[in-house]
Amino acid sequence: MIVDGSSPLHLKRRRFATVDTMEAEAAKAKFAAVKEKFGRDIRVFETSGVSSSPTQVSNDDERDDFYEFTAEDYYRLLAAKKADKHLKTKKIREAEVAAHRSRITKTTIRVRFPDNHTLEVVFHPSEKIQSLFDLLSRMVAQPEVSFYLYTTPPKKQIKDMSQDFYSAGLIPGAIVYFSYDMPNQEDNEAVNSGPFLQEEVMSLKGLDVMPEPVEPIHTTPEPVTTAPPPAPQEPKAAGKKPVKPKWLKM
Repeated sequence: MIVDGSSPLHLKRRRFATVDTMEAEAAKAKFAAVKEKFGRDIRVFETSGVSSSPTQVSNDDERDDFYEFTAEDYYRLLAAKKADKHLKTKKIREAEVAAHRSRITKTTIRVRFPDNHTLEVVFHPSEKIQSLFDLLSRMVAQPEVSFYLYTTPPKKQIKDMSQDFYSAGLIPGAIVYFSYDMPNQEDNEAVNSGPFLQEEVMSLKGLDVMPEPVEPIHTTPEPVTTAPPPAPQEPKAAGKKPVKPKWLKM
């Protein structure tokens, strides 16, 4: 089937390609505007609201005595720790930590809000946790209300803002949870009903910058030149056997 440039199928495909290009350009413009304002590459997406609690224990789990820590286990661990301490000096351990730290160049932090929206931001591991709090203070819908972040399980509030992400163990990525901090329970429930992020940030929800399509390179095949067949050679006439003249006597 041959489709020319004026056929309905070709026009339909071209129209869809134009719409996709326009949507991609609009998404790029939104990402660029938010990055210029906040100085970070940001993504926003929605997560499922139904999730099983990580603290739930199945009835099929082993009994507690299965995990009983015996005296033999204790002495084995103690001996292994002493051996490791003597084998590695302080300088060696510090060098190993420094080498491991240099290999990690970024950490992806996902802030999960009570309305199941997630904000994804990339930091350098050496940045302070305070930079995350400062960024959220500029993005939340109610910046006048105090908030806190915590990790789970178990629930642990993040309080030391002077730590960097590497020292806090939030590498190469982590999920932290957001909550407003209100002394009154009723007020706390009201503010934690959302929305949590500003409209400009929420406009990034579901958007993703797709890589620009690479136009295929059309190469003109080189003409194949075939050598002309060799000309048939005429067979040489068979030479006659020389005959001795009669007058020649040996």
